[in-house]
Amino acid sequence: MTAWLRETAAGLSIAILVTPRASRTEVAGTAEERLRIRVAAPPVAGEANQELVRFLARRLGLPRASVTVTAGTASRRKTVLAQGIAAQAALLLLST
Repeated sequence: MTAWLRETAAGLSIAILVTPRASRTEVAGTAEERLRIRVAAPPVAGEANQELVRFLARRLGLPRASVTVTAGTASRRKTVLAQGIAAQAALLLLST
């Protein structure tokens, strides 16, 4: 698998490095053994976290309620839990 994607009993744990205030929300490769995602929202009042959850849910084809930030809500280094998708499918959808 990859360093940033782990299967757990609760679902998929995704280690993410977020870059807020980007021109658009997109996957930008990997950095520091994390999936790097640029979000087009400022890190104010949870807006960047909300945009990250929206983006990941849409990209993975999951309802927003199935994607939650479980660690790092006030940090650029976050852990996100995605429920209802297999690791291989998530890897394919997030790597392209």
